[in-house]
Amino acid sequence: MDLCHPDPAELSSGETEELQQIKWHRKQLLEDIQKLKDEIADVFAQIDCFEIAEESRMAQKEKELCIGRKKFNMDPVKGVQYLIEHKLLTPDVQDIAQFLYKGEGLNKTAIGTYLGERDSFNLQVLQAFVDCHEFANLNLVQALRQFLWSFRLPGEAQKIDRMMETFATRYCLCNPGVFQSTDTCYVLSFSIIMLNTSLHNPNVRDRPPFERFVSMNRGINGGGDLPEEQLRNLFDSIKSEPFSIPEDDGNDLTHTFFNPDREGWLLKLGGRVKTWKRRWFILTDNCLYYFEFTTVSRGLPSLPLPQPLPTPSQSPAIRAGGPFEIIQPPPPRRTCFTGVGGEGFCLELYNPSCRGQKIKACKTDGEGKVVEGKHESYRISASSAEERDQWIKAIRASITRVPFYDLVSARKKKIANRH
Repeated sequence: MDLCHPDPAELSSGETEELQQIKWHRKQLLEDIQKLKDEIADVFAQIDCFEIAEESRMAQKEKELCIGRKKFNMDPVKGVQYLIEHKLLTPDVQDIAQFLYKGEGLNKTAIGTYLGERDSFNLQVLQAFVDCHEFANLNLVQALRQFLWSFRLPGEAQKIDRMMETFATRYCLCNPGVFQSTDTCYVLSFSIIMLNTSLHNPNVRDRPPFERFVSMNRGINGGGDLPEEQLRNLFDSIKSEPFSIPEDDGNDLTHTFFNPDREGWLLKLGGRVKTWKRRWFILTDNCLYYFEFTTVSRGLPSLPLPQPLPTPSQSPAIRAGGPFEIIQPPPPRRTCFTGVGGEGFCLELYNPSCRGQKIKACKTDGEGKVVEGKHESYRISASSAEERDQWIKAIRASITRVPFYDLVSARKKKIANRH
């Protein structure tokens, strides 16, 4: 700010005083401007500090959220507890249900495990989770597609029953008047899931025609039949497009081997070379795996691909495999093992529908490629009759009849008794 400097001799006393006042105000103004600049600089510095702190806080929150998701995928209950303790979730049922419904970074199997628990709190979360789905103006197949995509349906009959009961109630609430009762929706939902398996499972040779689907569902609508046109639409929808079942992420394989039904060392008879070799067996998720080393001592990443012996799935809409059966040999006899001596207590796994047919299985070859197994049977030996019988009991339990049929049968009886 530049000022003119007139000759003082030419100024009157009043003009001189006024000039002094102007100079003083100019000085004050410059000082105020500098103070304002300093304050602005300080504000910007605070903003920078806040942004850095906020970025750090968000990074920490994202890190904790990532840890929480991983914990959930390994143990759903502990995962939710961790997220609540770190204030990433509230203990509110609705908040947890929304977290599961969005499913970002969550293992679908773990979601199903959490929703399937009988604890009263988990039951409330299940109800809130199902309420997150909007089924209005959707036919039953469309609603099932949405529902079965949001989590992995577990294999236990009681858990399936609770989940499908909650689904049927929600669907009927969103679509009043479509069915006589939730029982009708419940039974028809299972019929559709089983139809999906029968039409699209490559292991099923007898594809059911529409007439059989109609026959399966007679009398389920309050003692009466559902309109044939309605059943035709549902049948055609499944026939043209099977259910899309969510694939779990990379954590799924690791998750498979935690809390197995049974695990331990057994002897397995070789296929080409008939020698007995010690292998670590794991029975989990309706499959039998074996490894050269334990998963604990070597860690999963360094192990070869497990070699499963598929079994009838407890959830045919999700997985399916060829059947096998267990036979108990005559009383224990002395068996010669390669490098291992002792009494052999054996069991055999084979395909009962066609003796000599290859069991559906997979393994890695010498080059690390996944190839189909060529075993017609698997002969395994335990160290005692008790251990052998425990393995037989555990494997039999894993290949029990698909629970859907029992659930549907019980519900149909309930409908019939009402009328």
